[in-house]
Amino acid sequence: MAQPEHTADAGPGAEPAGLVIEGCAALVHGPGGEVAFAEDAGIVIRGGAIAEVTSAAAAARVPAVERIDARGQVAMPGLINCHTHAPMVFLRGFAEDVPVEEWFNDWIWPVESNLTDRDVELGALLACAEMIRGGVTTFADHYFAMDRVADAVTDTGLRAVLGLAYFSSQGAEGRERSLEFALSRAGDADGRITTCLAPHAPYTVTDADLAATARLAREHGLLVHLHAAENREQTETSLARHGRTPIEVLERCGLLDTDVLIAHGTGLTGADIALLGRAPAAGVATAPRGYLKFGWDPTPVRALKEAGVPVGLATDGAASNNTLDVWESMALTALVQKSAERDATWATARQVLHHATAQSARVVGLGDRVGSLAPGRRADVILVDLTGPHTQPVHDLAATLVHSARAGDVRTTVVDGRVLMRDRQLLTVDVPAVAAELAPRLAALTERGHGRRIQSYDT
Repeated sequence: MAQPEHTADAGPGAEPAGLVIEGCAALVHGPGGEVAFAEDAGIVIRGGAIAEVTSAAAAARVPAVERIDARGQVAMPGLINCHTHAPMVFLRGFAEDVPVEEWFNDWIWPVESNLTDRDVELGALLACAEMIRGGVTTFADHYFAMDRVADAVTDTGLRAVLGLAYFSSQGAEGRERSLEFALSRAGDADGRITTCLAPHAPYTVTDADLAATARLAREHGLLVHLHAAENREQTETSLARHGRTPIEVLERCGLLDTDVLIAHGTGLTGADIALLGRAPAAGVATAPRGYLKFGWDPTPVRALKEAGVPVGLATDGAASNNTLDVWESMALTALVQKSAERDATWATARQVLHHATAQSARVVGLGDRVGSLAPGRRADVILVDLTGPHTQPVHDLAATLVHSARAGDVRTTVVDGRVLMRDRQLLTVDVPAVAAELAPRLAALTERGHGRRIQSYDT
């Protein structure tokens, strides 16, 4: 076990810390990024940032405004949901057991033509509550009415990377609105909101619009978050129609020269992976539960690792994934990758924890701010209770976290040093009130008989 560094006693006139967490085992990263655990640790938080990770005894001597006794718990960097459509919780379980083209064309895209801004905001509030309870402190969202999602993030205290999605069928206005949102809301919520450009995908956004997006991203220093090579069929169709894979389309349009977050990538070819490996700042988000539901291949995590491409964990939206549970994504990533590679030694618990923390932070463009418990990082911390019968005894702490722990074992969630949930009690979202307002809106929201849809899935 790693040993926490000790700190000198605070002097009698020292400014109190905002929050001190005492007596936990702390997930820490070594010099090479390897995952380790510091036993009987203390975490000192000042000004919304981690001041030090030290011993419990040393932390006990630090004066603090607020203290948490975390004995029997593990402190981890807050989990990061690298790709989701948070408001879509209102369609959880709505379209089940259908192929992806039917899912889009006959179910989801007709319903999304009914959306109001208030529907989006209520869905986002419910999603934020679910993520706080599951230990997610940052999420990367790609959806509509994104100002309302930003409002929900502000109100609930979470951190988010937000992009207003657009299609070329909207004309130049869609791209312009995506940029306007990104510039107007960057840095909101006391710096917890960062923004990006969010073209939907190469099959719904023209090459000209993708190239224009790349120019805007370089001009304004923005991340680009989009779907690409979501499945093998998309890649094969793109090759047949255009002579290029979706990733080769992105490369030709200049998007691989920007900071780019690619959702899914289960249809990546070997040549695609080589292109991503040469890109200066490309990352991939994997959401394995949805791929299992749709019968897709898994994201080729091992090949991406060998090419030097970071892979973060995600859930996608709850309309396809049914949940925003990144713990489940951790376990499924380990199991699916072992099965795909036919290698029990691959995708170890520590490797998957690295994907869930430091790599996920890199993928969403926040690698210098979150993803590890280290001095200077923002104080996004979760406490996981391992005293339940399903997590006892603990022979290997990493394995227990990945394969035995559940979202419901998260006791406390802290973002920027602020406690958003303590002892399973949400402090920033009134879930019954949100659910009560959402319920009578569902009939109008899920009406599909009007013949409209926001887009057509035809890859």
